[in-house]
Amino acid sequence: MAEQDEEWSSNANEAIHISFVQPGAESPKAISTFHPQFTYSIFGDEERIFGYQGLNIKLRFAAHDLYPHVSISSDAKFKTVGDTKATDVIAVLKEHLPSYAFQKSSSFKTRVQEGASAAAFTPPGKLVESYTSRGRSFEIWCGELTDASVRELLERMQIFISFFIEGGTPLYLDDQEWTLARWRVFFVYEKLPSPPSPTTSAYSIVGYSTSYRFLTYQSTHPSPKSDPFTFPPPPISVSSLPSRARISQFLILPPHQSHSHGTHLYAAMIRTFLADPACTEITVEDPNEAFDDLRDYCDHARLLANGTLAQIKLHTDLDPKATAKRIGVRVPSAKLLDKSLLRSLRLKNKLAPRQFDRLVELHLLSQIPAHNRQAGTARLTQRAKATDQGDRAYYYWRLLVKQRIYKKNKDVLMQLDRAERIDKVEETLGEQGGDYERLLRGMEGKGEGKGEGKGEGEGGGEVGVRRERGKRKVVDEDEDEEEDVDDEREIKKMRVDEG
Repeated sequence: MAEQDEEWSSNANEAIHISFVQPGAESPKAISTFHPQFTYSIFGDEERIFGYQGLNIKLRFAAHDLYPHVSISSDAKFKTVGDTKATDVIAVLKEHLPSYAFQKSSSFKTRVQEGASAAAFTPPGKLVESYTSRGRSFEIWCGELTDASVRELLERMQIFISFFIEGGTPLYLDDQEWTLARWRVFFVYEKLPSPPSPTTSAYSIVGYSTSYRFLTYQSTHPSPKSDPFTFPPPPISVSSLPSRARISQFLILPPHQSHSHGTHLYAAMIRTFLADPACTEITVEDPNEAFDDLRDYCDHARLLANGTLAQIKLHTDLDPKATAKRIGVRVPSAKLLDKSLLRSLRLKNKLAPRQFDRLVELHLLSQIPAHNRQAGTARLTQRAKATDQGDRAYYYWRLLVKQRIYKKNKDVLMQLDRAERIDKVEETLGEQGGDYERLLRGMEGKGEGKGEGKGEGEGGGEVGVRRERGKRKVVDEDEDEEEDVDDEREIKKMRVDEG
């Protein structure tokens, strides 16, 4: 039976061929073809399709508006024996694609080859940014899910979430308008200066990202003079309410990865959020490691360019007694750093606390001479009494990071004996320091924030949504909730989180 299963079993990732097509001389021509990275959410954990030999699933999309078409062929199909039968591939895919994706090939061919709408097509929403990369022109457009054309385009793209974002969950598009208004979608398109034929669109898809408005409670003080109450009350726009912007799915498609499109898309989104007076903070939903790097590179470059990091200094002229190594002596963080300045800078840049802490620690480490950092603890025997300012700075930097690690993991650490606690914090500090050194080397190697490789987070799904299907909560009551979400990335990598 096992041999029969193997004989009639196909690798789903290899069997599926995804193509973006444009009008050709006689039939649609593919401008790019690639395989999915994941299919387990569609065909099961084994990512296998039973019942076929030489299975070929062609999933074609019009390059501009992503109008889909599915065609399936095979060399042989398993004949049903009792309850054992071939997988109904069309039935499976119908759960992930619009019904019109399964029309006749001739209809799809006619639409691509002769469709008059392609030449006049422009992406839905409004143009927010244009840029060039490697001599080619690209545009970023943004629209809300209340726009039917945005919803239609996103519906056609949703299968890419399953294909390229590990743990990703497609969005629920048949919701009430006030909920849809919380979603913004950013599309990245290449734009040709002159299409090759009258029926070819100038636009072809590159990638996209979604963001969600998380409403936040704001402490208010009643004004001494209230406006008269009117009924019915005037309508309230969701976009005018104080909210966090949370980046959800973020994907640069395989043909366009490693060309800096992720950097451009992320930067355009951040500029949009910064310009929005209702946005109070920018957060990210369950990022993977590639997106973490992209985020760190881009945020660090932005804070360096706008002068934020230049204002942050580590004070090393403290009385050594303030950090004496004895029980009861706390880390004098308020003397080492200007806490009120840090808070104002964080709020100005609309960064989540955890992300801002990372950037501050990364920046402070970068200001310590390399030879002091590379020596590790060997040069820190004098601790705060060290005559070398670089040694003192490194000593105090380590104290600050250790303090954050301990505070964030106090409940877990207090279950260990004192020696184990010290070892765990020291181990985590070493891993965090090593990660920061890796980021600093990357910044030196590629130029601040330019992100020319997969390290910029373009290697597939940048932000995965690891949650069961369901509606998001509307009001975010916990002011520190995002700090905890961001720290999950480090908990997964370490038994004890740095923050």
